[in-house]
Amino acid sequence: MPRVTRGIRRRKRRSKILKLAKGFWGARGHNYKTAKEAVEKSLQYSYRDRRTKKRDFRRLWIIRIKAAAQSNGLSYSRFIHGLKKMNIELDRKILADIAVNSPQTFMQLVQKVKKESA
Repeated sequence: MPRVTRGIRRRKRRSKILKLAKGFWGARGHNYKTAKEAVEKSLQYSYRDRRTKKRDFRRLWIIRIKAAAQSNGLSYSRFIHGLKKMNIELDRKILADIAVNSPQTFMQLVQKVKKESA
């Protein structure tokens, strides 16, 4: 049976892992075995957190809208309900951006909702 050394294939596979582990602390960035474990774990974290990021941003937008709506004398739920009732289809990302960057425009939206509900 011929002897197999794996030559360039093993080097390529290992250098790919070590490249991904570049900048990791201590042996995790240098030793192949620990680097492989660290890279596998980091890929699991990145997969999980791509989904978590969506949740976190939605929560942030809701908090910003709520704060702006309450400063104009309206609760978040009544504000969103009023917008839906009036068929104003702005998503939470845009509403949060308006609330932070142009409070006058947001105030006009709140006034419309108040007038419609009263």
